[in-house]
Amino acid sequence: MAIIKVTDDDIKVQSDSLAQLREYFSMRAMERGSSFTYDIHTYGCQLNESDSEKIIGMFQQMGLSDNKDHEGKDPDVVLLNTCAVRENAEDRLFGNLGEFKKTKRSNKDLIIVVCGCMMKVEENVNRIKKSFPYVDLVFDPQQLHRFPELLKESLNIKKQLVNVGTEDYIADDSLIPIARQRKFRALVPIMYGCNNFCTYCIVPYARGRERSRDFNSIIDELKTLESQGYKEVMLLGQNVNSYMGEDGKHTFPELLRAAAEMKGFSRIRFMSSHPKDINAEVIDIMASYDNLETHLHLPLQSGSDRILKLMNRPYNIEQYMSTVELFRSKIPDGAISTDIIVGFPGETEEDFQHTLDVVKTARFDSAFTFQYSPRPGTKAAAMKDDFISHDVVTERFGRLLSLQNELTFDSNKAKVGKVEEVLIEGESSTAPDILTGRTRSNHLINFTIPDELKVQGYSANDYEGKLCTVKFTNARPYSVDGVMESLKNE
Repeated sequence: MAIIKVTDDDIKVQSDSLAQLREYFSMRAMERGSSFTYDIHTYGCQLNESDSEKIIGMFQQMGLSDNKDHEGKDPDVVLLNTCAVRENAEDRLFGNLGEFKKTKRSNKDLIIVVCGCMMKVEENVNRIKKSFPYVDLVFDPQQLHRFPELLKESLNIKKQLVNVGTEDYIADDSLIPIARQRKFRALVPIMYGCNNFCTYCIVPYARGRERSRDFNSIIDELKTLESQGYKEVMLLGQNVNSYMGEDGKHTFPELLRAAAEMKGFSRIRFMSSHPKDINAEVIDIMASYDNLETHLHLPLQSGSDRILKLMNRPYNIEQYMSTVELFRSKIPDGAISTDIIVGFPGETEEDFQHTLDVVKTARFDSAFTFQYSPRPGTKAAAMKDDFISHDVVTERFGRLLSLQNELTFDSNKAKVGKVEEVLIEGESSTAPDILTGRTRSNHLINFTIPDELKVQGYSANDYEGKLCTVKFTNARPYSVDGVMESLKNE
C-alpha cells in the first residue's frame, strides 16, 4: 500500500472546493430563506472523534451550522463517521441508514454521507451500494482531507459517489480546519495507522500503515492550544509508542517530554500503548511531571501466552507483568486500565483461567472487556472451526466482568479519605448541583461544592476546565463521591 504525502496543490484543491461549496450553500440558503445545517454521528474511538472535529470544521467553512442549534429543523446534511472494530457499531450504522430512508423520501435534497473505518471493508461498501442507494457519498478515513472535493463532486454528478482508495496519505493536520468540541480538552493525533496486524483487528486495513506526523507541526499545534487556554490534551495514535516523527528521527518519549514542559496544560494524556513498545523511559517521564496523567492504558487482550501467539501479540505474560510491576513501583498512586477479549477462537477454559489469574495479579483499576466478534478480512475470522459457542463466551465474560467490577470498586474505595486534584469536566449526569471530573489517575469523581466556595454567577458548566482539590468521601462501583476543598485557576 502506497504512502503519499499531501502536496500544496492538493491543499489548494480542497481550499478552492471549500470556497465553491460555501458559495453554493449560501445561494441555496438565500433561495429558500433559511441556512443549511449538518448533523454528524460519530462511532468508535477518540481518533474517530478527532476526525469528526475536522469534518465539522470543514462544514463550518462551507457555511453550514450545527442542526442542534435549530430546534425543530431537519438537517440538510447527515454524516455518519463509522467504526469497524466491533460488530454492534455496524448494526447501529445500518439501522440508522434504514431510518434515513424515510427522511430522504420526504426531503429529496437531503445529503447523506458515510465515512470512517467501516468503509474500508468491501462487504460494507457493497451493502451500501446495493441496499442504500440513496446514500450520496462514501469515503474512507485516508480520504478525510479530500472531503470538500468529494462532496462537491457528489453534488455535481447527482448520484452516489464511492471513493475508497488504496493510498495512505500523510496530511498536515494543521492545514485542515478543525472545530474542537470540548472547551477544555483537545484531541491531538500524533500518528495514524498500525503495523501490528493482530489477527482479530481490522485497524491496519481500515487506517492503513503507520504514519507519524511531523514533530515540529505537533509542537506548534500544542503551543497554539496552550495559548488558547486548553487545559487538557490527549495525544492519540493506534500505538503512540511507535511514534518516530515524519522524518524518522524523533521518539515518543521526546514528544511526551516536550509536551509536559508546556506548563499551561493541567493534564496530558496519551492512548494507546502497545505492551511490546512501551519502555521504562516513558514511565520515568510520567513520574517526573505533575501535568502528566498517572494513568497507563496497556491492552492485555489475553492472559494466555498461547492465545497471545494466535493473536499475533508479540509479548508474553512475563514481559507484560514486568511493565505492570515497573509502573506500580514508579507511580504507586497511578492507575492501569486494559483491554481484554473473551472467546478468541480456540480459547480453552485453561486459557481463560490464565486471563483471570493475570487480572487478579495486575489488579487493573478498570478494563474494557469484549466478547470476540469476527472482523471480515482478518486472519482470526478464517478460524471458523475454532469459534467458541455463544453460551460459553457469555458465561466466561460474566466471570471476568464480575472480577473486574470488584477490582474497580476496590480501586475506588482506596481513594476514600484522600484529597487530590481534579480537573472539572462539567455538570454530572447523576444529580443537579453535582460536578464531575477526573483525577490524574483518571478516576471518575462526582462532587459537591460547599456554598462558601461557589462562584457567584457561575453555572455548573462555567467550572469546566478548572482545577480544584476534592476530598473523597464515598466509593461507588464506577466512581467516587467527594466534596470540593478549594478551587484553583481563579
